Amino acid sequence: MSTAVGLLIIRLVVGLGFMAHGSQKLFGWFGGYGPKGTGGWMESIGIKPGVAMAVMAGLMEFAGGLLFAAGLGTVFASLLIAATMVMAIVKVHGKNGYWNTAGGYEYNLLLLAVVVGVAFIGAGAYSIDALLF
Repeated sequence: MSTAVGLLIIRLVVGLGFMAHGSQKLFGWFGGYGPKGTGGWMESIGIKPGVAMAVMAGLMEFAGGLLFAAGLGTVFASLLIAATMVMAIVKVHGKNGYWNTAGGYEYNLLLLAVVVGVAFIGAGAYSIDALLF
């Protein structure tokens, strides 16, 4: 039972966090800039077309976070989230080194490890996956 509760806590915190980040890009919520603002920033760092890529990233974060939190299609949800973290490392944080305090990829790698780890372990007993499979 303690493993199931632990996985539920991890899935909720990480999944809801990704949903919030996705909603920043998609809707401008929580201090975000929406597709146009995020797209402009993405274009400035060479990710084009900016608005389309902002919407794609937002959808991947929002949908991945929702599925991850619910424990539904956990492997697929983890892949969506992992892809956004790999892109964040490659396009934004990697050049700054490891440490988050210097704008590095430390936090992105931590989140990547969490979602990949949960994908290998499974969502746990308190998940939709457990009900279905």
